Amino acid sequence: MSNLTPARWTKPSKAAIAALLLTAGVLGAAEPDQPPRTKFEAARIAAAMRVVPGELNPFELNPGGRGTLHRPTPGPELFKHPLTGMNDAARMDFVLGQAMFEKLWVPAPSSTKASDGLGPLYNARSCAMCHPGNGRGIAPTGDGPLPVSLVLRLSVADPLGDPQGIQDYLATRPDPDLGTQIQTDAATGFTPEAQPGVRYSETPIAFADGQVISLRRPIYDAGNPLSAQTMVSPRIAPPLAGMGLIAAIADADILVGTDPEDTDGNGVSGRANLIPTPTGPALGRFGWKAGVASLRTQVADAFFHDIGISSPLFPQGWGDCTETQTACRMALHGDDDPRGTELDAQGLDLTLAYVTGLAVPARTGATETLRGRDLFHATGCATCHRPAYVTERLPDDPLRSFQMIWPYSDFLLHDMGEGLADNRPEHRATGREWRTPPLWSIGKTELVSGMGFYLHDGRARSLTEAIVWHGGEATAARDLFLHMPKPDRDALIAFLESL
Repeated sequence: MSNLTPARWTKPSKAAIAALLLTAGVLGAAEPDQPPRTKFEAARIAAAMRVVPGELNPFELNPGGRGTLHRPTPGPELFKHPLTGMNDAARMDFVLGQAMFEKLWVPAPSSTKASDGLGPLYNARSCAMCHPGNGRGIAPTGDGPLPVSLVLRLSVADPLGDPQGIQDYLATRPDPDLGTQIQTDAATGFTPEAQPGVRYSETPIAFADGQVISLRRPIYDAGNPLSAQTMVSPRIAPPLAGMGLIAAIADADILVGTDPEDTDGNGVSGRANLIPTPTGPALGRFGWKAGVASLRTQVADAFFHDIGISSPLFPQGWGDCTETQTACRMALHGDDDPRGTELDAQGLDLTLAYVTGLAVPARTGATETLRGRDLFHATGCATCHRPAYVTERLPDDPLRSFQMIWPYSDFLLHDMGEGLADNRPEHRATGREWRTPPLWSIGKTELVSGMGFYLHDGRARSLTEAIVWHGGEATAARDLFLHMPKPDRDALIAFLESL
């Protein structure tokens, strides 16, 4: 029933890593900066990760390794705690970073220089507005305007292509008039770009045993006329717990799962997304299409595009304003003081320390949901939602160093079918491909965010709906779910809710 074999978890040799990178199109990629794990270590890791039908692997109870949060915590606070065991110095940075994360920014000029620079066009005034409780963003409950945590990203094809020679790269650039995403709010004296909305159509879907559910298909209105060349993708803010642990997974441990030609014939062909960076192509692992390579860039990108805040990584004080939005570019910004940029390097480091240090809550009901876990493996769900990893050795970061973690993702791109396609490429990801989202803590979504909506735009109102939306490479697993008797479906969902 389980597809977790020791070979699946063994770290490849440097030669194998180089071959994988060359196949993916990274010419001259650097070798990993750590030596391969020894045969003894590989065997030890494989044995520790082994999942035996009907038996609980004790490490499953600690999805975030030694830093897992075990103490009783109110639901809305579950994703706000630091890694268990964090020392005093790191905890101080964590607390200061939380203040940066929750800070309400104001437009420039302001007497509060440390907080000015908002916009002039923006979606939110703080990071926390998009991530309630550090959890998943709020989704629409029905037809109407989009909430602040669901944005429409924009791009057009770029005929100049990729300057770094990445194979199969799908070059795009921001919309020339509206930028990277539609900004729904603005400082005094400016007008928001649009007020996007959504309406839903319902489609009944029947299970083999006769039960019928309804899937809601979203139809988005950008709220502003777009060119025929503009591609649009809705993106809801993802949960943040465990992001720092994801950053600590070795590239090689992700790349070992790639199978672009489906050489094993299982119908699943995960691909790596590769991102141009100032130092060359890098493996993407963050974002709905794995379009960001580092957590630092992910944090700075959110400040820039969602709040209009410049930083050392995105130094333009006008945020997402385009060359055609001249008034926005000429406005006063908050980057004319000793900080240099509106968010200086220290502020970015502290915010990064906060996001990196967020703990993953412990599993609940693991023993009671073993049958559901075994069904999860038997249906092939674990092929893409790979259960476990051991992070790299990080000598100065013991809570993230050499930890067994259980994120339930391969962090690779998969074709999810036409039903979920946004038809907007991102680096190597096609308009039908999405990164496998991590499932850890997914059962705590409603406790933290106040609602239980799923997928990249919150269209699924339950975990059952989310599974049924799967297509493309996940068609076989979805169809097995559709043909399960209801007790088995309930057991599988109970397992997901226990994560």
